[in-house]
Amino acid sequence: MAEPRHAELRVPVDELRWRCDPAWVAAFSSTAEVEPIPGVVGQEDAIESLRFGLEIHAPGQNVFVRGITGTGRLTLLKRLLEEVRLACPLAPDRCYVHNFTDSDRPRLLSLPRGRARAFAKRVDELIGFIGEELLTALSSDALRERRNTLIDRAKSERDALTDPFEKELAGLELALVSISVGPGTQMAIVPLIDSRPTPPEAFEAMVAEGKISEERSRATIEKIGEQVRRFERIARELEELQESHRKQLHGLFEGESRKVLSGFVRGVAREFPQEAAREFLDQIVEDVVAHRLASLSQGEDTEFTRHYRVNVVSDHSDGADCPVIVESNPTFQNLFGGIDREFLTEGGFHTDHRGLHVGSVVRADGGYLLLEARDVISEPGAWRALTRFLRTGRAEIGQSEAELPIYGPTLKPEPPLVSVKVVLIGDPEIYALLDGGDPEFPHLFKVLADFETSLPCEQSTVASYAGVIARIAKEEQLLPFSGDAIAALAEHGARISGRSDRLTTRFGRLADIAREASFIARKAPRTLVGRADIEGAVRQGKRRADLPSRRFRRFVRDGTIGIATTGSVIGQVNGLAVVHAGPLVYGFPSRITATIGPGTAGAINIEREAQLSGAIHTKGFYILGGLLRHLLRTDHPLAFSASIAFEQSYGGIDGDSASAAEMCCLLSALTSVPIRQDLAMTGAIDQHGRIQPIGAANEKIEGYYDICSEFGLTGDQGVIIPRANVRDLMLRVDIVEACRANRFHVYAVETIHEALELFTGLSAGESDGNGDYPRGTFLAKAVARAHEYWEMVKGSSRG
Repeated sequence: MAEPRHAELRVPVDELRWRCDPAWVAAFSSTAEVEPIPGVVGQEDAIESLRFGLEIHAPGQNVFVRGITGTGRLTLLKRLLEEVRLACPLAPDRCYVHNFTDSDRPRLLSLPRGRARAFAKRVDELIGFIGEELLTALSSDALRERRNTLIDRAKSERDALTDPFEKELAGLELALVSISVGPGTQMAIVPLIDSRPTPPEAFEAMVAEGKISEERSRATIEKIGEQVRRFERIARELEELQESHRKQLHGLFEGESRKVLSGFVRGVAREFPQEAAREFLDQIVEDVVAHRLASLSQGEDTEFTRHYRVNVVSDHSDGADCPVIVESNPTFQNLFGGIDREFLTEGGFHTDHRGLHVGSVVRADGGYLLLEARDVISEPGAWRALTRFLRTGRAEIGQSEAELPIYGPTLKPEPPLVSVKVVLIGDPEIYALLDGGDPEFPHLFKVLADFETSLPCEQSTVASYAGVIARIAKEEQLLPFSGDAIAALAEHGARISGRSDRLTTRFGRLADIAREASFIARKAPRTLVGRADIEGAVRQGKRRADLPSRRFRRFVRDGTIGIATTGSVIGQVNGLAVVHAGPLVYGFPSRITATIGPGTAGAINIEREAQLSGAIHTKGFYILGGLLRHLLRTDHPLAFSASIAFEQSYGGIDGDSASAAEMCCLLSALTSVPIRQDLAMTGAIDQHGRIQPIGAANEKIEGYYDICSEFGLTGDQGVIIPRANVRDLMLRVDIVEACRANRFHVYAVETIHEALELFTGLSAGESDGNGDYPRGTFLAKAVARAHEYWEMVKGSSRG
């Protein structure tokens, strides 16, 4: 039987952590000697895609900038926009005015750039003229003379109708007089007594007193009745005469008012010859002439002039040619504007075109609008409105479809036609969500600019690190950084990237470390930031967020959480998991147990049965069944009932990085061969027993190392990882030194056989092709025990 392999599976100490070559930073003593790099490092492909997306003007050629935060996406965008903004189309000024035919639909006026304010000012001058000077202009001597002529003519025509009639009445001892009826007066025919008009009441009193005989009274009443019928015809002619006179007077004032106002308006129209502007000015004149002269002549409130005011919503008088708008709060209102309402003291509200205001979309007209994709899709109604705008090009001002119409009907202003290049910024998850969830997304954002998250680990990249830090130090007045400090930052950059052969491009995180390191050095005090300051900043930053990790170690130390780091146990293994705290990740061991016996239930995932298992973890568990069939090729069915559980785990579990450890645990329970508890394992597995890479390998190793340190390192403890993860190792310096002193070990395996040998001390055994393994090997024991279970199940079924 072959001896199990230990030493050859151990990862060499030099591969546990990449160290920056001192020669790579030997060219400078501090960043004070390094030329600052103003732009973004290592994003050539993203720059090319961005430049194409920003410069081309075609349907759907909006841009999605994909990349994790901290890679300099916004910095690069702003720099490129500075370069390409000369190609921007020039947007007009825009203003809203009253719609005289449909007040609920305010009209949009588009005016030459920088001219909207001047137009609004000239309209205000027209309004002032209407309210203060129009009546004065209508009080000229010539107009007064024409008015008096009309009045005299009307009087003559009226007298021509009434004088002959009144003379006839006098011959009949009657008279035509005006009498009071309620609040007004009316013409009436009354008798003449002693040559004086006598009201009906006085006439009846005289009859009652006998001063007038009954016969005379009846004769007088008959004469009055006859003349009243004649007067009704005359009265109708008088009404027609008066109506004609009123129209003549009104026409006189209308014509003169139109003449005066048109003279003022012609001066404005010469300055603003646009058809829409002239039409609006003409409508003001017609409204004043047709509806407002009476209010003006009677000195009533001229509140109606509010309808004439111009609401400028887009103004380019500052001369900016290409706006770049970064909307940090992309609500529907902030993107597309809204309608301000004036609440009235008597209840209700009032709104008109003056309450309209536009949002970032219109303000970015002719330029670029930068939005965080996650923010847009989280705002009710914002994403739907944005995609509708990108389809139609019209920025609809109003109420979001997601808002409740608590104010009832509202205005429906004419939407402006806007030309905007929208640039969405988001991470890969958001891009996948939009691409898979909105069928319009690929047609509206045809340009994808992908940001690289890491760069090759080489001297030129480290030199770029120095240039970026030199710029940050210069801009933010930080202390200069030594070459050794830049090397330490590069090493941490490899740690962030998760690969020892790649350096991260998340300069935002590196900048935070640099700032804290400068703070530490200045407080010391020192005049130069060194490696110790960088390492101190990393250590303190992690310390501030590692309370869950410290609490876990305390629980392990006092026995609240059971984790064994020495000895051997059947059906128990230390798996490794992680917890996230912001951008930082912490690893910790998790005790996995398995029990098994003869039966037909197969393997049971207790987490899945308790509905605590995520989809990926469940998939990894199902793979164990396929692997068992691959390893144990018996001539009978596998007949056992087994259960696997993560002990003292009360939250959800997902991921497949524990599937290899679960397999070892299950086989230990099957064979009754104990597993070493001084080893922990992480790694996914496939159905052929190959160990596959996982994430957060460094953090998982460090988490188990810290637990072992709590109880004291024995020299036998270590972690088993997939061979493919060796290139990802950037372990803490103290762990590297512990491995160098043989107080801790990191093993790398490619197959489940190698892991079993490390865990059990037995040779796993290789199949001869027929499912048989050499006697005494671990898998031979597993095949034998599987056969025993089959015999037990078969025997019980016979009984």
